[in-house]
Amino acid sequence: MGAGTGITAVLLVLLAIVAPSARGLDRADFPPGFLFGAATSAYQVEGAYQEDGKGLNNWDVFTHTHPGNIRDGRNGDVADNHYHRYMEDVEIMHKLGVNSYRFSISWARILPSGRVGGVNPAGIDFYNRLIAALLQKGIEPFVTLHHFDLPQELETRYGSWLGAGIREEFDYYADVCFQAFGDRVKLWTTFNEPNMFIKQAYMLGRYPPNHCSPPFGNCNSGNSQREPYVAAHNILMSHAAAVKNYNKNYKVKQGGSIGIIISMKFYEPLTNTTEDILAAQRAQSFEIHWFLDPIFFGEYPKEMREMLASNLPEFTQAEKSLLQNKVDLIGINHYTAIYAKDCVSSPCNLKTYEGNALVFATGERDGVQIGKSTALLGFYDVPEGMEQILKYVTQRYGNTPIYITENGYSQHSSNNMEAMLNDIDRVNYLRGYLSSISSALRRGANVRGYFVWSLIDNFEWLFGFTVRFGLYHVDLATQKRTPKMSAEWYRDFLTGSELVDKVQDLRADS
Repeated sequence: MGAGTGITAVLLVLLAIVAPSARGLDRADFPPGFLFGAATSAYQVEGAYQEDGKGLNNWDVFTHTHPGNIRDGRNGDVADNHYHRYMEDVEIMHKLGVNSYRFSISWARILPSGRVGGVNPAGIDFYNRLIAALLQKGIEPFVTLHHFDLPQELETRYGSWLGAGIREEFDYYADVCFQAFGDRVKLWTTFNEPNMFIKQAYMLGRYPPNHCSPPFGNCNSGNSQREPYVAAHNILMSHAAAVKNYNKNYKVKQGGSIGIIISMKFYEPLTNTTEDILAAQRAQSFEIHWFLDPIFFGEYPKEMREMLASNLPEFTQAEKSLLQNKVDLIGINHYTAIYAKDCVSSPCNLKTYEGNALVFATGERDGVQIGKSTALLGFYDVPEGMEQILKYVTQRYGNTPIYITENGYSQHSSNNMEAMLNDIDRVNYLRGYLSSISSALRRGANVRGYFVWSLIDNFEWLFGFTVRFGLYHVDLATQKRTPKMSAEWYRDFLTGSELVDKVQDLRADS
């Protein structure tokens, strides 16, 4: 038996032990038509960063000019070379058994310099070919317009999202995409995790354009007390303009739906004190309500207004009118639950993701972790948090259809191939979170789909390739894709394969 066969044997034996049907989770627990997929984003997988007329984007420039900010000094110049290997990746999805694929479009590949430079035909052609390949295999495209990357020229011109002129740029870009792809794309989201990347870019100063100020960070420029909310306001109005355009000019004839994706942790009070209970509520306001309240109710949440005062922009009457164009769906990126500790009554370190809400997040209470640790600091395996967040969103925003657009498990990168492929912790994570979604469905949550993050190991922003989320391992030197145990488990869940027979066949062959 060769080394590769030996690894496969271990995978199949372990899979037989943890097969979904053996642990009470079944595809039949989810309604007919439910989307099961995997997700990626353009910068993280495509590569080809200067090919076929693509312009430089903000992450191209950031990773080349600030390599020390990336844990392993790498970048997305090649990434997974999905731009050239997309047919192989579509075939991987087909074999996996997914019926949908969530991906993002590279703004700089479509409009290299924004509106002034015109449309790049080669960029349109690439996504047309990708969409055609997906549909040929019965895989529905689920498209995100903005997943952190935008043409560098727009960052230079507007400070990314600080200048109101960026609104017209995004509206134009969205319209180009609706025209080019909307006859086949029926599920659109405008932005991926604007609540998260705004904090990283304008409060903590870790993402481009690296703006921040004390006590949240020490950058060369920026104002952490005001700029995050100006940028968020421009994103909200960009989103609203794109939704209005889609609803008015494309929705009826194309038959699609449009929404937005929000990053959502579930915050549990560290203690039962009033202070920590209020801290958890503030954390949710600065995480979820910040973007969804204006979209659903036309105003920012009162907790933010009370704390931020004039630093939080006011909506004009024209803006409130624009916000009346409602979304068809909410995308939720959920990875973890965490404890919330109050920082109003006692000072805390504010150089954290929740610092602007005067909250300190911790995964430990009385020496016990909230769940099993993962490779990312502050991310834990807490499957019941998924059901809690679905209940929370359903109660606050009604029966709006929900898609779990990202959920996944991070593992440390390693040269030990067997350890990378035998990702039983990821299998346990996925099984737990899918079980939690199934429970939420039984309790009335209007969940329509689930996407694993991610299809393949990819460039994980500030972490580079030091952490891996993929169902498929990617060898960065050869670009070879190899299924991990989690890919086999997910395929078994989706297709009901009989793993025991495979183990027996393998033993007979050896």
